[in-house]
Amino acid sequence: MVAKHTPVYVPTDGPEGWRQFLADPIKQWKNGCSAKELAYSWESAEGFPFEIAATLNSHPAFDSLEILFAVPEYKVPLPGGGRASQNDLFVLARHADGLAVIMVEGKASESFGPTLGEWRAEGSSGKVSRLAYLQSVLRLNGGLSDSVRYQLLHRAASALIVAERFHAASAIMLVHSFSIDNRWFDDYASFLNLYGVTAEIGVLHKLLEDPQPHLFCGWVKGIPVAR
Repeated sequence: MVAKHTPVYVPTDGPEGWRQFLADPIKQWKNGCSAKELAYSWESAEGFPFEIAATLNSHPAFDSLEILFAVPEYKVPLPGGGRASQNDLFVLARHADGLAVIMVEGKASESFGPTLGEWRAEGSSGKVSRLAYLQSVLRLNGGLSDSVRYQLLHRAASALIVAERFHAASAIMLVHSFSIDNRWFDDYASFLNLYGVTAEIGVLHKLLEDPQPHLFCGWVKGIPVAR
């Protein structure tokens, strides 16, 4: 069963307004933690944060993207259980060729969570159906390695699911990292390897061609700004 979600969203009154939507507003809202850094980075920017714009501009299809709106802690319902994929930030943008859906995952010292092997260790029919659904959305056939991070699967799938909902031609998943040493980049690179793509920092990679929506992924090195 897919969890229900409301289509009504409330505007923020600044970066501190993001805090209320976190699973743990006390533990997750600290300087150096990705949730707070992400909020201050995006709220203080005029449009896209500089490093985000630079990564998007690395691909010729997105050199004129304009933000239409952005929603923090955006939940995308998935089958196979009641828990949705809670994306740190959903951005709907437009460019010359139409709409683009962007899902942003903030990272600092936090990992991408359990590996696929750890997640499915306690097997259930719900997990089997959810994984099959994610693989269908991501167009990944065959068995997946236990070392793949489960979070990257459902975050990328979220971008594609919402892109279809908005009839957007492009779905983009960005990791906005505030880690000085790009911690967890290897996990991101392993995910891109599923598509035969070699990951680079600051580069937007195209993972899926036709049929639309096309899927792109990028690792963005952020600039900590929270105080």
